[in-house]
Amino acid sequence: MTIRSTTWCAALAAAVLAAGCSSMKTPATASVAVSKAAVADAAGAGGTQYAPVEMDSARQKLALANKAMSDKNYKQADELANQAQADAKLAQGKADSGKAQLAAAALQDDIRVLREELNRASK
Repeated sequence: MTIRSTTWCAALAAAVLAAGCSSMKTPATASVAVSKAAVADAAGAGGTQYAPVEMDSARQKLALANKAMSDKNYKQADELANQAQADAKLAQGKADSGKAQLAAAALQDDIRVLREELNRASK
């Protein structure tokens, strides 16, 4: 390798490294925004009622991600935002499951009442 190609490779490597470091803010910002929406969606789906532990965890991690963003620690913000999003999705899944179980129980109760009425009518 010549000195010229070595210098060019070093400059290219430095440019790639600088671009990677400066662009870390964008993914962290996007991750925090997506996590914020996921926490809001989970809360709207009943996550606070059906999965309070997961909702608390999601909210705490989102708050820590926001703090990391303000401290310009974008890597930590991205990681915390992703964890908050996972917790929020789990809370939303538990809420959906809890609602489905309640609906199934209500339907089973309605079927029981109808059977009792049919039995009385046929006697």
